[in-house]
Amino acid sequence: MHLLLRTRVAQPPARVLAGFDRTLFKALAPPFPRLHLLRFDGSRPGDRVEIELAVGPKRWRWTSLITEAGQLPDGSQYFIDEGQELPAPLRYWRHRHLIEPNPRGLGSVIVEDITYRTGSRIVDVLLYPAMWAQFAYRRPVYRRFFGKPLR
Repeated sequence: MHLLLRTRVAQPPARVLAGFDRTLFKALAPPFPRLHLLRFDGSRPGDRVEIELAVGPKRWRWTSLITEAGQLPDGSQYFIDEGQELPAPLRYWRHRHLIEPNPRGLGSVIVEDITYRTGSRIVDVLLYPAMWAQFAYRRPVYRRFFGKPLR
């Protein structure tokens, strides 16, 4: 299943990428499920992010590895995290964080480009609204950290 969300912000791509730190990661966490950050190395290849998701007494571990990062010829910045240890029912996770120059002028467009699979197309489809909501929650957080875009 593929999920794609775009958020315009005021900062240029290089400054936005530099802002992807532990503080931003924690601010991006939605209120549900509760997230405990166990490890955050950064957003360079080889870096790891480990979290624990909690719903009441139940706990699930999620570990992602940053597998790729770089700059594209148009000035876009990106990094990719891939799930290593995933909570059920997820079996596959690839999240490309792309920060493009805003084609309308100053600032950037943060693109959340996510591919996930559970092993069941029906479950993938059923999860889609919750996944969309989890990442749509990030839009005002990005704008708080990187500024509202100028029109």
